[in-house]
Amino acid sequence: METSSNKKILRDRRHARVRSRVHGTALRPRLAVFRSNRYVYAQLINDDTQTTIAASDSRKVSGATTTVRAGEVGRVIAEVAKKQGIEAAVFDRGGFQYQGVVAAVAEGARNGGLVF
Repeated sequence: METSSNKKILRDRRHARVRSRVHGTALRPRLAVFRSNRYVYAQLINDDTQTTIAASDSRKVSGATTTVRAGEVGRVIAEVAKKQGIEAAVFDRGGFQYQGVVAAVAEGARNGGLVF
């Protein structure tokens, strides 16, 4: 029990460090990624008005593995952003390591045309 709470505390600290440097605007929103044990969630957020511009998650896309589904999540969020006239974003890894599923979301968004 103590180990899992310690992991959460450490991730929260890393996320606070990332958030102190990353800020989303209307022209360049923040692409925030959350990774649970089962799904991956991504949101485009305007921090100036504190609104979510677009969202996608791996429950709505298909793929063989979690990494493939994460890439699709990134591609879908990039398509939605393009429809709304957004071409660039800042990436918020949410305190998670930039590898595996989190990196797949970023690569999918890049392949979809979003610039970081």
